[in-house]
Amino acid sequence: MLRRRIGLATGTLSGCLCAVALGGAALGLGPGHPGPHLTAAAPAGVAAPASSDALGRGADRAAGRRGVEVVHAPLTRSTPIQLAVPSIGLTAPLLGLGLDGKGAPELPPFSQPRTAGWLRDSVTPGEAGTAVLVGHVDTRTGPAVLWSLSAVKPGARVEVTRLDGTTALFTVDELRTFPKAGFPSARVYGAGPDAQLRIITCGGGYDRVHQEYTGNVVLFAHLSGVH
Repeated sequence: MLRRRIGLATGTLSGCLCAVALGGAALGLGPGHPGPHLTAAAPAGVAAPASSDALGRGADRAAGRRGVEVVHAPLTRSTPIQLAVPSIGLTAPLLGLGLDGKGAPELPPFSQPRTAGWLRDSVTPGEAGTAVLVGHVDTRTGPAVLWSLSAVKPGARVEVTRLDGTTALFTVDELRTFPKAGFPSARVYGAGPDAQLRIITCGGGYDRVHQEYTGNVVLFAHLSGVH
């Protein structure tokens, strides 16, 4: 799950760290900018989400067919207000996340485990560049908004409703789990020529000694339509 602000504990639900190296240059934050810390505590009686490594290997093959997939022209800027991933039954409001007084990204509070967040220092979903969404995987009491993210398959649809009344439709290219010690910031946050989307949460194995997830699940998608 995500801490509301980097470096601040958030009561009884705060537990363990799952660090993400945020690509400052890609998000316009400047070199060496600290990234958000995705925190996660495995809830009692609930198994940690499965690793998406196997899905990622299949996604690599799917990504090789990218040339025949539909790529939609980028949209103009508009604030995202809702995320939906129909294949896993996910619908969630989106909270805009800015920077705190120390220049670090704010993150969704534990009190809103079913809300995902959009990093306002990334482009809006549908704009040219790479938009970044984040969310909790769990709390100490049960699954949270992105608990099932690892189950999303390449080719699945992601829908982001925007304030201008349009819904940006994305097609999933791949889903990968990266160890936190080797997080590929340039690959995840680097901007391409079209409109890209990343959704990030905690994942990989769960280290019960240190009470932390060992990696991050990252969904890669591209804009393929609008309605």
